[in-house]
Amino acid sequence: MTAATSQVRLGLRENLGQFALLVAVNAFVGGMVGMERSILPAIGEDEFQITGRIAMLSFIAVFGVTKAITNYLAGRFADTVGRRQLLLWGWALAAPVPFVLMWATSWTWVLVANALLGVSQGLTWSMTVIMKIDLVGPQRRGLAMGLNECAGYLAMAAAAYATAWIASRTALRPDPFFLGVAFVIAGVLLSLFARETLAHAALESHRHHGNRSNSVDNVFWRTTMTDRNLSSVTQAGLVNNLNDGMAWGLFPLLFAAVGLDLTAIGTLTAIYPATWGITQLATGPLSDRIGRKWLIVWGMWIQAAGIVIVTVAVTFAGFAAGAAVLGVGTAMVYPTFMAAIGDVAHPDWRATALGVYRLWRDAGYVAGALLAGAAADAFGLPVAMQVVAALTFLSGVVVAARMSETLPAVHMRT
Repeated sequence: MTAATSQVRLGLRENLGQFALLVAVNAFVGGMVGMERSILPAIGEDEFQITGRIAMLSFIAVFGVTKAITNYLAGRFADTVGRRQLLLWGWALAAPVPFVLMWATSWTWVLVANALLGVSQGLTWSMTVIMKIDLVGPQRRGLAMGLNECAGYLAMAAAAYATAWIASRTALRPDPFFLGVAFVIAGVLLSLFARETLAHAALESHRHHGNRSNSVDNVFWRTTMTDRNLSSVTQAGLVNNLNDGMAWGLFPLLFAAVGLDLTAIGTLTAIYPATWGITQLATGPLSDRIGRKWLIVWGMWIQAAGIVIVTVAVTFAGFAAGAAVLGVGTAMVYPTFMAAIGDVAHPDWRATALGVYRLWRDAGYVAGALLAGAAADAFGLPVAMQVVAALTFLSGVVVAARMSETLPAVHMRT
């Protein structure tokens, strides 16, 4: 153990100040995505006359590709470059995004903005996750991820509602995107006070008795395919973001097609991530008590049910109920995925494993945009959404059949 390692302590209470700072940082990270979540499809239709669903959802595909690749690279380099430096680089890349969206003269510029946003999110959100896991150690991972994801998705919901509200009273551009400027300024200022957490990971590694030696290639294939637990979580993460990408792109179009105005669309768009965010305050720590596996299984199945409810609804209340059910299901799985990765991966290669998982998880945005867009163009919005619901249900079946419990205390009881 080095001198630097001996001066740090693991635990939520022991690192409460830094942990709370990183929770606040992630709120602004989530706000950056939320600012375009309710109004960008309307901008595509109204200002750029985008009619094909695949073309409309191209901004999500671009976001997903760049975020997925950045997640992987961020995981690999977090152990060498350091977490804090990557966090600050992520905010630097976020700075132009709101201005490009304000002044874009073609859909191509919107795609450029989403490419930058994807890289930024891959760095900023990944680092807040890894740094919190470093700080709390092995005992409170579920709680840590619940708090992290709650902050990010509540802020996403608030920003989605706020931008729709502003747009309904002014115009689709530029006013709603001034929120993004404020988010960048606040995120940068807070991140300057974040401290490096590599020493916390080193301390946990010193205490850990698992498999330390893993090449980067081995970690990639273990997380992707060969380890039953890691790969089960990874495929479920991909399908989860596949359905989130569908909801991001198609829900606003479905709500508009039945005649709802921008304020109502903004409210419905916010219900899903708000429910997702708030419920994670319960599901994160719950996974520390009852285990990871069955929260993931039932979470995927409940997501599928929520999507089906939205597809058959015809009123605001029905859409709201489906969005809330989808949010509850997502809250059951989202912090649990990363807690399960943390259970299995050794601290020496945990950041890399998380990067691989987040690579495939956010590739789900690309799959969701392409699949949902093609199905919507061919068969209509409800059928496209039902296809995604079926895939989500099947993903839960895979976890039920293939994954074992990863939380040590629960695993020993079963």
